[in-house]
Amino acid sequence: MAAVSDLSDASNQWEFSCDLEVDFESEENASIVYSALAVDKELQPDKVKREMSISDGKLSVHFEAVEARFLRASFSAFVDVLTLATKTIEELGPGVEL
Repeated sequence: MAAVSDLSDASNQWEFSCDLEVDFESEENASIVYSALAVDKELQPDKVKREMSISDGKLSVHFEAVEARFLRASFSAFVDVLTLATKTIEELGPGVEL
């Protein structure tokens, strides 16, 4: 489930944040997707930050951005690639290394 919050602390440069968690029900599949997505760094790291982690077969991603539009663009692009990686695993089957 994704959640977006607007933090009211004006002194915080990273005013907008979003969390995404995807349960792959397999540590192996979560690791494959993590590895595939970790190579793509944010294009504007001064405006958007992304942190990913894996735990119990779940991929967790935390985004922070200076403006809502940067958060929206980063999140959308990430979900597109996440969808492609997930469909690839589904097509090839579990345990297949990408």
